[in-house]
Amino acid sequence: MWSTPSWIPGLPTDEKDVEAMKIVTRHVNRQSSFQVFLANLKQDRLALFGVALLVAFVFVGVFSEQLAPHGPRDRHSHPEGGIRRLESPSWEHPFGTTDVGRDIFSQVILGTRTALMVGFLAALLVTIVGSVIGIIAGYFGGWVDSMLMRIVDFFYAIPFIPFVIVLAAVLQPSIWNIILAVSLLSWRTVARIVRSQVLSISQRPYIKAARVAGAGHLRIMVRYILPNVIPLVLLEMAFMVNWAIMAEASVSFLGFGDPRVTSWGQILHINFISGYSRQAWWWTIPPGMAIVLLLLSIFFVARSLEAVVDPRLRKR
Repeated sequence: MWSTPSWIPGLPTDEKDVEAMKIVTRHVNRQSSFQVFLANLKQDRLALFGVALLVAFVFVGVFSEQLAPHGPRDRHSHPEGGIRRLESPSWEHPFGTTDVGRDIFSQVILGTRTALMVGFLAALLVTIVGSVIGIIAGYFGGWVDSMLMRIVDFFYAIPFIPFVIVLAAVLQPSIWNIILAVSLLSWRTVARIVRSQVLSISQRPYIKAARVAGAGHLRIMVRYILPNVIPLVLLEMAFMVNWAIMAEASVSFLGFGDPRVTSWGQILHINFISGYSRQAWWWTIPPGMAIVLLLLSIFFVARSLEAVVDPRLRKR
């Protein structure tokens, strides 16, 4: 049986007591982090605005098919005949129409679902892969750390846009290919950041105490290290959502997106290749503003998460 360390008075010497103490400590830490996030959220008006805006986007994305008054490819005509071509915003078409009479308002609403799906799915995959690799590299160190970091360096050498172009050429253009491309190349940043945090956590006394108590590597990484990096992981996930949304919009704008799926980048792409990007301002501004507002809402929420990770940012 190991002796009681001096860093915690009255530390239990039984392994079960140590485990119970760690569970309670982890619960308190999670509670404290959540309370810090809520407190900072209440004090930060921009964060509250971001939450409200993000909730609105999520609502529109979930119920986009019910909210969209028309189909994304429906063509509209005047009662007396003739296509409603390049009409400015009106009560019937709040965001105007395209050069072939399609309703831009419906397209923007349906594009919300695509942006949210790509953003959150890609960010979830990126966060899981990056966190697992970062925790393993930081915890074991040595040759394991060196090998995993060399793999990270290799993926850093792959440029994103050319990679997506090659992927679209080899595979059929699909929204899932964009999610795959974002996931394959974006986990590297999360892995490096999590690794740097785990390098510090793995040297703390309670980790050494858990090892002496007989806890296995997997148990230490899952029960003791992971809860301490969750605030940082959530912060990086928020930034990854923004990156994935921008990546999808960029790829679709370049014409390598899924032509069967309506997205904001695809709306801008069709507008650009049609030659009316300067003439029909109502065709450009709505999808562009939707991208900006969604990215801003997520960024404002992430500012509150930063206060959990970095105590120096907390409002006094």
